[in-house]
Amino acid sequence: MAIKPIFDLVEEVKDDIENLSVEELKAELDKPDAPDVLVADIREIQERVDLGTIPGAKHVPRGMLEFWADPQSPYYRDWFQEDRRIVLFCAGGGRSALAAKALTEMGFSDVAHLEPGFSGWQEAGEAIEDVSATSRWVRRAKPSG
Repeated sequence: MAIKPIFDLVEEVKDDIENLSVEELKAELDKPDAPDVLVADIREIQERVDLGTIPGAKHVPRGMLEFWADPQSPYYRDWFQEDRRIVLFCAGGGRSALAAKALTEMGFSDVAHLEPGFSGWQEAGEAIEDVSATSRWVRRAKPSG
């Protein structure tokens, strides 16, 4: 059996989930009566520290997503509610597409992902939160000598 190329799988998954553009996500977040949206950054911590994040986004490591989202899991985070609007993003939209599909399969009813990812957000010139200013995971210069 041949291995299916990952980007083919991602494209298939995108047919089954809600794909948001930068403009659509921005409009959703800018609504004065916007529902409580969980914007989840599923990138690795160092990506967040090095590049920043969408303002207000929670860090939800991709490897822990399903465990943090499951109320029966000892790792559960109460940010995840079955009917809460959840928008996921990664660097380029691949990991977040797969993650959105996973949450949908778990039973979450209002899940989407930022199709162009954080790189699309950056390229659009949108605001970026400097995570390095507050993170304990900042790369530090090695002492000389």
